[in-house]
Amino acid sequence: MIRKSHSRGRGVLAAAAVAAVAAVAPASAQETMRLGVVTFVTGAAAGPFGIPARNAAELLIEAINAGKVPEPYAAKGIGGAAVEMILVDEAGTTTQVVQEYRNLVERRNADAVVGYISSGSCLAVTPVAEELKKLTVFFDCGTPRVFEEAARSYVFRTASHATMDGVGAARYVVEKLPDVKSYGGINQNYAWGQDSWRDFNLAMQALKPGIKVTTEQFPKLFQGQFSAEISALLLSGSDVVHSSFWNGDLESFVVQQSARALHTKSRLVLTAGETAMFRLGAKMPDGVVIGARGPFGVLARKTPLNDWFRQAYHDRFNVPATYPSYHMAHAILGLKAAADKAAAAAGKRPTTEQIAKAFEYLEFEGVGTKVRMAIGKGHQAITETAYGTYKFDKSTGEPTLVDITHYPAECVNPPDGVDSVEWIKSGMKGAKC
Repeated sequence: MIRKSHSRGRGVLAAAAVAAVAAVAPASAQETMRLGVVTFVTGAAAGPFGIPARNAAELLIEAINAGKVPEPYAAKGIGGAAVEMILVDEAGTTTQVVQEYRNLVERRNADAVVGYISSGSCLAVTPVAEELKKLTVFFDCGTPRVFEEAARSYVFRTASHATMDGVGAARYVVEKLPDVKSYGGINQNYAWGQDSWRDFNLAMQALKPGIKVTTEQFPKLFQGQFSAEISALLLSGSDVVHSSFWNGDLESFVVQQSARALHTKSRLVLTAGETAMFRLGAKMPDGVVIGARGPFGVLARKTPLNDWFRQAYHDRFNVPATYPSYHMAHAILGLKAAADKAAAAAGKRPTTEQIAKAFEYLEFEGVGTKVRMAIGKGHQAITETAYGTYKFDKSTGEPTLVDITHYPAECVNPPDGVDSVEWIKSGMKGAKC
């Protein structure tokens, strides 16, 4: 069954969240993997990010236990074991997040952990996971620092890091807006926002040398009100405004800037904007450049696995699957692919070390795209990415993306062993576009 976190200072889950969490029971009592799943269940990030991720985990784990996921994942269980999901809320300080992680491993005996949306959470958890030697799969957080600062043994990430987002956005801007002469940015003042702006800024300079940078705005995470920053952006006269906002900040910014018509003066580029397009609908202005941290949601490739996932998700939750759902699905499917590979080689339920070894440099079928654990010494995934332009279809009342462009993984991700910042500064040497 799903278990809630009750650690000091965290409180219980909101009543609505509890009601939405269905029990995920193991398919067999004989062999069980206790899988910790960490995501935002309460707070500003829950609605657009945490709940869609939790929904995907619930859906995937039930389907895996029942053997109902399409090939190549039709075999029941993960590494021969049924899965018991232990849900933990990511909301809280990094100190609390680390304490929750220790509780999962040391008190609740999690065999593996899948989780974390915030880059701050991932940076804090990584050394603890290595210390405790616990297999941990990051499903969403974007900072490149996790695998560029040191080699890891037990930590993996099945989503591409933020460099892909910044480089892909810059390529799209330069390609679609060839006359662009200036750009500014508004990004949250912590690892994710700083890294995202740095990568986009460097990529723009590499692709269009001499282009003018007008303003760099760094409001606090979860600030919610952006009047001063919007004023600065309006005064800057930027042709393009870049933002990696996510959570409630993203939706608040879109609504607040619309009231002051920033989007009519500057083309907005929202690298994580896909999570807001269905929630905002007609409140999202036409013409905004939208990313989904990879080819996910409406940007995903049509494949049998994607068709199954999209339909199953919509049937169960009555909303479209957005990219946090895809990221969670990839983390669980990547763990299953590695564990199944290790189990086949061992002839029995594999150890943590055997799964970790099988995970390194693994290539597996993702939902709508291929995933390759190609960098970070085999611990960091790369995928292709895609961007499109928002258009609200008034005839159907549905949000859509038009003018979609996909970029190959090797076009927007650095090679293995190459620092992402140095790669962009070099002009993205070796990029295969």
